[in-house]
Amino acid sequence: MVRAYIDMLRPEIADMDLALPAASALLATYLISGVMPPLFPFILAVIGAYIAITSSYVFNDYCDVDIDKINLPNRPLPSSRISRKNALTYALVLMVIASTVAAFLNPESLVVFIIAAGVITLYSSVAKRSTFLSFVPVGISYGLVPIGVWLVFDPAGILKSSIDNQILPLPAIFLGLMICVTDWGFTLSGVARDVEGDRARGAPTAPVTFGVPATSKFIFMCWLVGVVASLVIGYTAHLGPLYFAGAIFGGGWILWQSIDFIRNPLPERGGKLFLQGSRYRGVMFGSLILDVLLLMFIKSTGYPFIW
Repeated sequence: MVRAYIDMLRPEIADMDLALPAASALLATYLISGVMPPLFPFILAVIGAYIAITSSYVFNDYCDVDIDKINLPNRPLPSSRISRKNALTYALVLMVIASTVAAFLNPESLVVFIIAAGVITLYSSVAKRSTFLSFVPVGISYGLVPIGVWLVFDPAGILKSSIDNQILPLPAIFLGLMICVTDWGFTLSGVARDVEGDRARGAPTAPVTFGVPATSKFIFMCWLVGVVASLVIGYTAHLGPLYFAGAIFGGGWILWQSIDFIRNPLPERGGKLFLQGSRYRGVMFGSLILDVLLLMFIKSTGYPFIW
């Protein structure tokens, strides 16, 4: 039973979902102070963001149980390891925990969470069954995650006093943009995998409406924009070679995988690209974390090395 509840959190992509808030917190504190963030708020922010992200997975499973019976019959809900009622309760509990953490850390982060939760709820409950643009709110919601975490350590000053008039610095804006657009590619890869179930249940997703081949080309463009945005993040934040190595080599790899999907536009290849997209973002966020930690170490020790 416990395993079923863990499976609903998508542990296969947990590296991406944990590394994103950690990277966001470290980059924000590096840019404003050059030192490590306070440990307790950092841990709370990472865990709270992870719970917020995974609550959307659980609610999506609750809404899509009929489709998953065709596409993913071994998932906890289609296989009856968890009831729909318990799944809904689980999602609500996770949302309450995430909102409580956000409210404790910064009211601005709570506002961002409420917006993100509302947008992703719209996707799962309405948009997926009504429009081929249903992937758009998913990217917007996930793109708000680093913004919510960023505001914990660098308040915008709208709801709290701030030391300057800048709402968000460029690296934060491009980080949110990068996550939003790459999540369109990430989500559509999974949707391409699920095309048969969506078609059978009348969900007019992009692969159902336009076909997997056309969708694969759009997915490539999403990853291309995301890779470019990742380089802009590094440039505007003055990051070092560790980050750029991860962004360039990881970006080149995911673009190559996307090209392979264009050459082989099959549902199962979309499912593989879905997982590969998680690995890429995990590597990029990991590179950002390592780079920022090294830069902080250099700054704290006064080591005479210029990136």
